[in-house]
Amino acid sequence: MTLEMNPTALLLDLADQARSVSQPDTLHDLLSAGHRAWCEGVADVQAGAVRETAPLSDSELGERCAAAGAPWEEGMTRGDAISALAFVTWDATPAAMAYTELEERAARFGVCLLGEEVL
Repeated sequence: MTLEMNPTALLLDLADQARSVSQPDTLHDLLSAGHRAWCEGVADVQAGAVRETAPLSDSELGERCAAAGAPWEEGMTRGDAISALAFVTWDATPAAMAYTELEERAARFGVCLLGEEVL
């Protein structure tokens, strides 16, 4: 694993590594690195969606969102609609699926990124 991997390659690699790991500390490290890559990947898709939809009218954007399964709902701003479109687009990528796999593997061993609050 190198720091120069793109988010997709990194997430695929991390998910692959996690398949053979059961140690919570190692899974936490993999999940933490995966979360950073997930955030970078979704930001890249968001930036691409902003660029690609800039020339579209609101009506055209609405059609594109609906076709992608992210309808422009009442009360949403144009920015909200573009964000929803970007998220639906990202969520269908192999990278996002790899992160979900990594997350689920970590959860099987009690690992998550959120700390437990003591009541």
